[in-house]
Amino acid sequence: MVARDTVGDLVGLARAISDDATICYVQDLLVRPDFQRRGVGRGLLQKLLARFDDLRQVVLITDDDPEQRKFYEALGLIEGADFTPTPLRMFARIR
Repeated sequence: MVARDTVGDLVGLARAISDDATICYVQDLLVRPDFQRRGVGRGLLQKLLARFDDLRQVVLITDDDPEQRKFYEALGLIEGADFTPTPLRMFARIR
């Protein structure tokens, strides 16, 4: 999904990979710095989450930034360690 300004220039994008049956991985949510804090990222992620609303799992891995946590939690996502009754475990390799 993409967001464009009034002249058609790209200002943000959301990219996901899904099997359209059980899981969706949110691969990217990117917004041009001069368009951040204007609702562009929120709108893109809301549309993406609505598109995959019927799936059991939506997974997003991002940096450990308190502002990002607030942003994603405000949109209904839950930090893996906060799941109850049992936290989720996530594994990754970053180079």
